[in-house]
Formats: sequence, structure tokens, C-alpha cells
Amino acid sequence: MRLKIAILSASFAILSAVTAFAQNSKPRNLILFVPDGLRGRIVTPETAPAMAEVRDKGVNFKNPHSLFPTFTMANGSTMATGHYLGDTGTFSNTIYTGYPSAPAGDTVVPFIENDAVLGDVDEHFGGDYLNEETILKMARAQGFSTAAIGKVGPTLLFDHTDRADRPGLHSIVIDDSTGGKTGVPLSDEMKAALTKADLPLATPSRGDNGKAGDAKTPGTVVPNTAQQAYFADVASKIVLPMFKERAKPFVLVFWSRDPDGSQHNTGDSLNTVTPGINGPTSLAGIKNADNNLAQLRKALDDLGLSATTNVMIAADHGFSTISKGSKTSPSAKAAYEDTPKDFLPMGFLAIDLAKALNLPLFDPNDKNVRIADNAHPKAGNGVLGQDPAKPDLVVATNGGSDLIYLPNKDKKLAERTVKALLEQDYVSGLFVDDNLGRFSGTLPMSQLGLKGKATTPNPSIVVNFRSYSTGCNEPTNCSVEVADTVLRQGQGMHGSFGRGDTLNFMAAIGPDFKAGYVDALPVSNADVGATAARLMGLTPKPKGDLIGRVMTEAMPNGATPKASSDTVKSEASANGLRTVLNFQRVGKQRYFDAAGFSGRTVGLDAEGGKQKTAGK
Repeated sequence: MRLKIAILSASFAILSAVTAFAQNSKPRNLILFVPDGLRGRIVTPETAPAMAEVRDKGVNFKNPHSLFPTFTMANGSTMATGHYLGDTGTFSNTIYTGYPSAPAGDTVVPFIENDAVLGDVDEHFGGDYLNEETILKMARAQGFSTAAIGKVGPTLLFDHTDRADRPGLHSIVIDDSTGGKTGVPLSDEMKAALTKADLPLATPSRGDNGKAGDAKTPGTVVPNTAQQAYFADVASKIVLPMFKERAKPFVLVFWSRDPDGSQHNTGDSLNTVTPGINGPTSLAGIKNADNNLAQLRKALDDLGLSATTNVMIAADHGFSTISKGSKTSPSAKAAYEDTPKDFLPMGFLAIDLAKALNLPLFDPNDKNVRIADNAHPKAGNGVLGQDPAKPDLVVATNGGSDLIYLPNKDKKLAERTVKALLEQDYVSGLFVDDNLGRFSGTLPMSQLGLKGKATTPNPSIVVNFRSYSTGCNEPTNCSVEVADTVLRQGQGMHGSFGRGDTLNFMAAIGPDFKAGYVDALPVSNADVGATAARLMGLTPKPKGDLIGRVMTEAMPNGATPKASSDTVKSEASANGLRTVLNFQRVGKQRYFDAAGFSGRTVGLDAEGGKQKTAGK
């Protein structure tokens, strides 16, 4: 009986949404605004008035979720397709591809926030490494005017194929690379429009905002104002008027690098965790992104487009302050020229695993040179084994979590690796490829939607790093996490499974959304992609089954499904550690709150409500 009711409820939800959409003579316009790295509970009328207004007058998604690993390209892929990471294969910002990517410096672990690298990875994996249709490409095929503007990497991801020599037939793409050798070519129409508006054909640099500093020199103290002003001007003064003149429905993705860039590089807190990412530079970055949104919304008003345009705001992830502390790590006990005493160096995970597994460590970002004692990999990544061209283990360094790959699928090596990781105090939760078997203290990756139809190599182990709160009134606003990165203690990072990183900001306003509505149901970035497709009347043809849901409860006359909470625990390891996963459900959808070891992850309820042990 319960199953029958659930099926009827789901059918009603779909019917309601379709009926609401059918009432429109043509699809509405859509702007998807992504304030990169905006924490879910940092927005107030003082910190971000434009975003607060959308939230308070439109839909307040008060229970939002980034997908884990909580990185930009990972969550960009899920917004672009509506699929979980097990289908998109974008497991983090740096992934193992299984072949040396030339545009990334001939490394097998490329950083994919790069247009040339994305093109190379696409070519290697059959022309479309995501293996799922993106909303911009689908919209373009249905006659929409389409554009993506903003931060290099995720901007292009929304329409990343068919771009080599067809600028007039592709979505308008303006990012950091525009005007350079690796940028998507501008159409003659866009060149003429930019020239007429006295705007350059090449994107300005970040300037001082791009300065990260080092262990002795503070990073930036200014937001990314000039570059983002250019992006906002292109969107508001050229693209939106152009789209209005075409008199066709349109979709515009605006990916704001701030506050992410200013929080990463902040110079307010060198080598100390307070104020961390709550200093004036980070707050200025939040306000900078807010100003961009206000400019776009004013342009809609001035052009008479507000009544027919839906605006969705979704941050890709939250944010935390970096810690470099560990009492157990061998790498923290060694001395490095660029690392303060007793701090974890960049690449600490690769260094510690090489020692624990007694395997040589090579640098895949430096022609596979062997790493000497008291040195670390240039980019943190490492290949371990006797032959770096045929590694036994690969570490893809990312930040608040790292990826480990076992190219030979060696189950005994997996067991040894898990044992070594469980001994480190900076680890908080391990997720292992289901195909390698079960290991005490760990959970299978399928619990997180990381096993699907991905074309890229699947990680063997995902390592979550420890996080904690400095004790403010809202723990997710003052989260601190151990991070494997070139950035310093006191600067900003994300990627962990703490609620500080999974709690992103989300809101929406427009003709197809309720007004003044507080949505208490869990929602995720996968739902953003699925809902955007529904709003535009698109019909994806999925290859994988890991798909987000349409947020019908936020739409007029839309059905409101029920939600529940759950907790999964692993078997205890020999030293008593269990990986615990807190999540919520709406139908078959899982929304991941936090995970890790008890006492080592912000927002983790180790007891939970309902509980079950994985595999039982």
C-alpha cells in the first residue's frame, strides 16, 4: 500500500509540474547564477543584499546540498547535466585520466579547470567525457539563445563540445581564457558587439586578487572586482540585449569566481585559523558577487524581461578555513623550505602513503621525477610504485578531500592503504570502490552516488579530511578543515564532507517559482540541473540513472513530496573508527549532509536517527 501511495504521489508531482509548464505559450527565460563558494548561512541583507532579496521574496531553499567531493568542477558537472558524479565522471577538480594530458603538462592527473584540458579530456573519452547531455547544449538544439559567462572551467562545462571552429553555432562562452590561445572563439557578432560597447575582446586578468602569497607573505586583500565587472558588463550590456532582440527564449549561466577566489587567496589570516575566511577580504568577495547579481537583475528590469525570466542561484559548495595541523603525520615532522615547522606540506597524503606502503614516490607534474626526502610534489599529486609509468597507486590532490586510484585494482594494496589511512588523525571518513570489496572502517562509494556510467576512471578510495568549528554561533560559517593544497593555514578551501562545505547557498525567483516560499525539503545541485531542464521544457536522454529530481514544491501548484533522515555506519575498524554518513531522502534521492569519523567532521551526528550498518 505504501509503495502504491508513493508511486501516485510521484506521478502527481510530475503531472503538476508538466501542467504548470504547459500553461506557458513558450518556455521562460532562465538565468543560473553561481556564486562560487558561497556558504549557505552567510547571506544576510548586510553581507549580500541582492541575494537576500531573491531568497526572501522568491524561494528560500533552506536545506541545500553540494555533492561530495565538494569541488567546483564536480558540482558544475551536476548542475550542467542533472546527474550525480558517478555518471559525470567529474569526481573532483583534479582527476586521474589514465593517460598523460598534453595541455596539462603531460600529467596523468590534470587539473581540469582549464578549457584546453577539457577539450583534451573530451577528445580522449569519445568526444564528450561527461557522457551526459548538458542543459545549454540541449537548449541550443531546441532553438534557445544560450550563453555561459564567468570562471574558466565550469563555465565552458555547460556546453563544452563542438567548439573548435564553430563560434557562430556554439553557445556564447566568455571566461578567463577569452581572447587567448585556449579560449573558445568569439563569433563575429560578439566581436562587433564588444567593440561597439568599448569592451575588450580579451578578458582582463584577476590582478592582485590572483595573488595567493606564501608561508611568509599574505595573499590578496582585494576581491576580483575588475574581471567580474567585465563579465557583468558583457552579460548585462551585450548578451541580454542581444537575446531580447532575437525574440527567442534564452538561458544564461553566470559563474561568479567570487567569493571563492577571494576566500581561497585571502591575506587576512596568514598561518592562523582566525579570522580565516571571515575576514574583510572574503566578505568583500561576497559583496562583489552580490553586486554582479544586482546588475544582471537590473538589466532584466530595464529590458522588460523580468516577468518572463526565472533566476536560480546555486553555489557549487560551501567553504572552510584551512588547517595544516597533524600530530600523527610523518610529513608534518619533516622540514621543508616552504612550509612552517610542524605544518603539513603540500602533498602530505602522497608522502605519508609512500612511507607507509614502502613505495617510491614520483611527481606526475614534474616529468615523474622521484621525490627526495624533505621535498614534496610540485602540485601535491603523486604516483607510487617502482615504475612511475605503470604506478601501483595514484594520489590526485584536491583540497579538503583527495582521490586515490589503484590502476591495477589490487585488493591487497587497497587493504594496506586503508589501514595506513586509518592511522592518521587528519583523516575523517573513507569511501572505497565497491568492486574492491568491503573494509572495516569504510563505506562503499555507491552510498554516495559515485558508482554509475562514468567514462573516466573511478577512484578506488576517496579520503575525507578532518574538519572542526572555531566556535561561532553558526558552525558552518566558521568551519576549519585539513586541506592538501599549496594554500596556507588561514586561507580558504573546500572539498570536505563537513556541513560547512556541503551547505551551499540556493534561492530562486521568477514566474515559475513561488513567492515568499521557504522550502524545507532537501535539495541539491543535481536538482538544479534537473529543474533547469524542466523549466526550459527540455527532455534529456540519460545514459546513467543517477539523476536529480525536479523541485516541484518550489513551483506554483507543484506537489510537495515527503522527506526523511537516515544514517549509515560502517563496521568498526581495528582501532574502533567507523565512517558514518548522515543523509536525507526524498523518494529515491539522497542528500548528503556530512560524513566521517565521530568527532572529526563539522555537522556530523554520529548517533543519527534511523541507523543501519552498511551491508546489513
